[in-house]
Amino acid sequence: MKVIYDGETDTLTVIFTETPVVESDEDKPGVILDYDDADNLVSLEILDASQRVGLPRQIEYR
Repeated sequence: MKVIYDGETDTLTVIFTETPVVESDEDKPGVILDYDDADNLVSLEILDASQRVGLPRQIEYR
């Protein structure tokens, strides 16, 4: 899994697997879900992340 925050575009991307994306869906405004050809969630993207996520540059694993 990869978590990438782009400060220039204020976008937070979580990549669960390096599988090619076949379909994308904006589940809610500013939240984009990407799926593979078997309808498995591949990644998610959060636009305007600094307004939606507390401390988008900080990650805590549990």
